[in-house]
Amino acid sequence: MTSAAMLRRLRRVFDRSLRAFLEDDLENILNGVSERNLCQRLSMPMERLAHDAGFPEYRADVEYNRANDGRLKTIAGENLETVTITCDLILHSRGRVADPDNLIAIEMKRHSHPAAEKHKDRVRLMALTREPYEGVWPADGRVDPAHVGNYCLGYFVEIDERRRSLVVDEYVRAEVLRTEQLNF
Repeated sequence: MTSAAMLRRLRRVFDRSLRAFLEDDLENILNGVSERNLCQRLSMPMERLAHDAGFPEYRADVEYNRANDGRLKTIAGENLETVTITCDLILHSRGRVADPDNLIAIEMKRHSHPAAEKHKDRVRLMALTREPYEGVWPADGRVDPAHVGNYCLGYFVEIDERRRSLVVDEYVRAEVLRTEQLNF
């Protein structure tokens, strides 16, 4: 279980990263640059700020999925169906730190994307932030599991460049804890 103090530190890392991203990459956002590029640009301040906040072993990776013998990792979704976990952006230790290995998972979509695509991303975040339970994924850090998760925080970031705003949903233990709108 993640402590309240650690969650506060991770929220600060995310919030500061997002603000730096909005300041540095506003032109990319407004010009409709791909989400993959935007996530990569967000990863840059996130990794630096995570290190500054006392998480030096952690890396911010875009569309990371550590394949195991050519098999992509999966998680159990909303109805315990298998969901691939290639998340837009994650902050994790790449297996170097057993507890916690996974800190932040981020999915990003433009407002104009179909609702079904946004729903899939939200299901992924619910599954990624769910606490581990027997038979779905191990969380001991000693095994390269078929199912992974147990991220401390998850964020769904919806970009509306026309309205010049972001809506950010924060996930903790598979639930949306807060929603925030930021204007840029």
